[in-house]
Amino acid sequence: MKKLLALLVASAFVMPVLAAEDAKPETKKVCVKQTDPKTKKEKEVCKNVKIHKKHEGTAVPEKAPKK
Repeated sequence: MKKLLALLVASAFVMPVLAAEDAKPETKKVCVKQTDPKTKKEKEVCKNVKIHKKHEGTAVPEKAPKK
C-alpha cells in the first residue's frame, strides 16, 4: 500500500514537468532595417518574437439589455 501511495505522489510531480516541456512557446525571427543617424547607413536589427495564439470569443451584443 505504501509503494502504491509513493508511486502516485511521484507521478503527480513528474507529469506536470513533462507537460511543461512540450508547451514551449513558438518564436519567429523579425528583422527591421534601421538607418544610423550619424553614418546614414542602413543596418538590419533582428529580434526573436513569441507567437501568441488568438482566442475566439463570444459575440458582443450591440445594445445593452433593458431592465
